[in-house]
Amino acid sequence: MIAILIAGAIALLASLLGTPLVIRYFRRHGFGQAIREEGPVSHHSKAGTPTMGGTAIVLAAVLAYGVAHLVGGTITATGLLVVGSFVGMAAVGFADDLIKLRMRRNLGLNKTTKFTGQAVIAAVFAWVGPRFADIPQNVSVVGEIAFDLPAWAFFLWVFLLLTGASNAVNLTDGLDGLAAGSGGLVFGAFALILFWQFRNSADYPLGVNEALDLAIVVAAVAAACAGFLWHNAPPARIFMGDTGSLALGGLLAAVAIATSTQVLLVLLGGLFVIETLSVILQVAVFRTTGNRLFRMAPLHHHFELLGWQETTIIVRFWIIAAIGIVLGLGVFYAEWINRVGPLT
Repeated sequence: MIAILIAGAIALLASLLGTPLVIRYFRRHGFGQAIREEGPVSHHSKAGTPTMGGTAIVLAAVLAYGVAHLVGGTITATGLLVVGSFVGMAAVGFADDLIKLRMRRNLGLNKTTKFTGQAVIAAVFAWVGPRFADIPQNVSVVGEIAFDLPAWAFFLWVFLLLTGASNAVNLTDGLDGLAAGSGGLVFGAFALILFWQFRNSADYPLGVNEALDLAIVVAAVAAACAGFLWHNAPPARIFMGDTGSLALGGLLAAVAIATSTQVLLVLLGGLFVIETLSVILQVAVFRTTGNRLFRMAPLHHHFELLGWQETTIIVRFWIIAAIGIVLGLGVFYAEWINRVGPLT
């Protein structure tokens, strides 16, 4: 428990105090965000705001993870694999952001290159996880509700989760503080889930050391998001960029696989699912009818064009994220009660 608290405290301070240093460095080197011409007009004033701020989140979280283990907890293969996926997805996002900045355009890596990078991370996770880490080779709903998979199908499942979650967070990262705030809430929920699995390790596939190790990881990332949010809140002084959004989404998928809450992630990350569905529906309706379902997708842009203030959209979407998290935690606990019995 102490290691989890230390990880959160270190990550919060490192992100809170380190992000201004990142801002100054990126400003000095001209790493400013390009804004889409077809985007909301109100966003044009944000052009030039430093991006790649996800670097601060990743560095703060990794630093906190290392420092926390000086106090307690065991570094496990599962923890290292999840952290490696987090850093690997951040590297893909960093390359994407850097190309955008160097080429002075809003498009970075092409889809093939980005998917290749994500596929490599998924392949490493799918191969290493069942062999050297405490990760079952299955599709898991929650707890013991799971379906075993052959190796090739497990790789495809991991790839689908990693790309889906990372791109979902990326789509949500369109308003100041929206992805950082909602992401911090979801990782806070995973900290509760992992602490519960740590205290009740006999009832879950994840071992006691692995559960504590992953609890340290997600506590550090949740706190790092909170520290970054201080500077990313509207009007943002820095954007997380693909560096942050792909890293956070990839970590969500990796933790969901490790905690056997893969399908439950639909509720825990409900806001990200809604944002992604809005884009899918927009494209589907437009291609079939020639009309737009929303004024603009993802969904937060629709409400911007309806005249909602940016802060109003952000706070209300945070509330939606919190509702999904409460539902997800409720399902998680209800499954345990149904399987083990109520606390006595």
